[in-house]
Amino acid sequence: MNATTVVKTRAKTKKRTPGADAAAGAGPWAGRVETADWDTVAAELDEYGGALLPRLLTPDEAGRIRDLYERPELFRSTVDMARHRFGSGEYKYFHAPYPEPVERLKQALYPRLLPIARTWWERLGRTAPWPDTLDEWLDMCHAAGQSKSTAILLRYGAGDWNALHRDLYGDLVFPLQVVINLDRPGTDHTGGEFLLVEQRPRAQSRGTATLLPQGHGYVFTTRDRPVRSVRGWSAAPVRHGVSAIRSGHRHTLALVFHDAA
Repeated sequence: MNATTVVKTRAKTKKRTPGADAAAGAGPWAGRVETADWDTVAAELDEYGGALLPRLLTPDEAGRIRDLYERPELFRSTVDMARHRFGSGEYKYFHAPYPEPVERLKQALYPRLLPIARTWWERLGRTAPWPDTLDEWLDMCHAAGQSKSTAILLRYGAGDWNALHRDLYGDLVFPLQVVINLDRPGTDHTGGEFLLVEQRPRAQSRGTATLLPQGHGYVFTTRDRPVRSVRGWSAAPVRHGVSAIRSGHRHTLALVFHDAA
C-alpha cells in the first residue's frame, strides 16, 4: 500500500475488548504489533519506562514516510526547534486524516498499550479515563477542546538534538507513546540515541539511551510512571529527548495517543 493513502481518523468502530487483536481491516501493521511479546514489553516499561518494539515499518515503508516530509500539504504546522529553544532540528505535525500506516499503527497499538496504562493508574490510585477504543478516547479529547492532530514527523541533521521534554498538549493525556526511527543507524546517521531521564523519588535522576533500529518502534512513558517506594507506589516524572546527531540525517515518526488543545 502507498504510504500517502489517508484514512479517516474519526471513523466509527465497534467497541473492542482491551488488549484484543485490532487487526481487522488494519493491513499488515497490526500483525506486526501482535508479534511483540507484550508481557516482556510491560515488564520493561515497569523497569525502565521504555521498551523496544518489533519492526513496525519495512525499510520501503519507512523511506516513503520519510519522503513525505517534503509535501507541505500533509502537515498543519512546522516547528523550528532552535527558534523555540527545544534543541536543534525541525519537526512537522501531520494533518488528520493521517497517511495510512500512521493511522493503522495507532489503532493497532492503542488496545495493547491500554491495559498497561490502566495498571499504572491503578497502582497510583488514579482513575483511568481511557475507553476501550482510540476513537472513543479522541472523541473525549475533542469534547475537551483538544482537537489538533499530534502525529509528528521529525528531521535532524548533523549537530541537531532534541531537548528533554514531555508531549502533554492539554489536560487529557495518554501515558504512553511510540516513536519509530525511519533511517538506518550507523549508515544514514551516527548518534541520535533516544534518551529517557527519570526523576526518582528522593533519589538521583536515572537516564537511559537507546539506539533504535530502522523501522522499529520504541514505547515509553509520556509524563510519569509508577515506581515502588516505601509507601507503596509513587509517580516518577520522566522526560525524553534525542542525543546529538554526529553525522548524516535522522527522521523519526512520533505517535502520540491524545490530541492537542
